[in-house]
Order: sequence, then structure tokens, then C-alpha cells
Amino acid sequence: MPAKKQFNGSADELEVAFYDAISRGDIEGLMALWADDEEIVCVHPNSARLIGHAEIRASWETIFENGSVHIHTTQLHAIHNMLTAVHSVIETFHSGTEPAQDVHIIATNVYIKTPKGWRIATHHASVAAGKAPLDLFKASVLH
Repeated sequence: MPAKKQFNGSADELEVAFYDAISRGDIEGLMALWADDEEIVCVHPNSARLIGHAEIRASWETIFENGSVHIHTTQLHAIHNMLTAVHSVIETFHSGTEPAQDVHIIATNVYIKTPKGWRIATHHASVAAGKAPLDLFKASVLH
């Protein structure tokens, strides 16, 4: 088994690395960003709750079987403290269906500060009804 890639950046940089790994279909890079804890959680749109590395990895491997997924995030609303960061974003990706359309996903990403640095604890995504929601709060960071 290859050595796990290391990430050592801020919660904001972790989020960039997360979506970058998804856009490259990089399962090793993606899984290296998750906390070592087996209580990590991932919920894909219209899917069951996945708990632990094995279930989460298997789900992303299935997603990546069709290639990488290019997601554009907007409307970040973030709450940070010393050990936790919660980011709410709107994910937009272009569907491959005919007629092609943009799909908007509301996602919540929870990051925790571990002895190894910031890591993903939870990714929860659900399909947004209709058009992308208006940004009522603007991007904000609470300290």
C-alpha cells in the first residue's frame, strides 16, 4: 500500500485540496484529507449516510469510475474556531444528461484540527431545489 499523502494547511486550504482531489479523480489524495477517526461521515446527494474510511472510499471509487467530477463552489459561509471549521457552500457541476444542465448542491463540510493538522470529519451534500440559492449572508468568517 503506498504511503498516505500528507496535507498541512488551513481549513480553507483543506477545502481547496478536497475539491481539487475530486476534480482530478484522485482517490488517494482525497482520502488523505479525511480525519483518521472511523467516525467520519459522508452523505452524497440522495444517498445513504456513510460512516468510516472503507464506506467513504468505496463511494468515491464508484463516483470516479466515470472519471473526475468538476465542481465549482460558491457562496461560502464559514464558522471557524480553534479546533473546528464548518463551511456551507453551493456546489455547481454541469450534468452530462441531455439536455445538459447545471446541478446545484448544498454542501456542509466540517473540518477538525487534529495532531496531524486540519482534516475532514463530515461532508454532507444534498440537491438544491430549483436555481442556485441567493447568497443572503455573503461570505463570512467568524472567529
